[in-house]
Amino acid sequence: MSKRLDYNQIAPAGTKALGGVYGYIMQSSLPAVLVDLVYLRISQINNCAYCLDMHTRDLLKKGQKIEKIALVQAWAEAGNLFDERERAALAWAETVTRVAETGVPDKAYEAAHAVFDERELVDLTIAIGLMNAYNRMAVSFRNTPQAALEN
Repeated sequence: MSKRLDYNQIAPAGTKALGGVYGYIMQSSLPAVLVDLVYLRISQINNCAYCLDMHTRDLLKKGQKIEKIALVQAWAEAGNLFDERERAALAWAETVTRVAETGVPDKAYEAAHAVFDERELVDLTIAIGLMNAYNRMAVSFRNTPQAALEN
């Protein structure tokens, strides 16, 4: 698989705007590890190799154990490996990412809102939308994962 084009070079203002949203999320009250777990789960759903590679590396750098990272896809069956807020964030990420299928039901909203305050829930949803945008850019234009470049 080869890269189709370099959108960073072609539309730098657009990618800078996405970077501004990323910066907003990083300064929010959401824990960085929680955000990275959400980014990894969304990237799994969207089959984005570039982002899977990047967020796995980010989580490892932040001290997350490989066992936890490996079970992100099956978080609901992973027992207490994921705390209450992580489980709620991952569930919210799944339903929002699959919005065309789920319609984001009231039950999902109520579960997320029980764990996150309104600002956190809005920020989390912005982060989910951002990662879905990044996944669509990387998959559409065939960004090469770092792991593939190292081989």
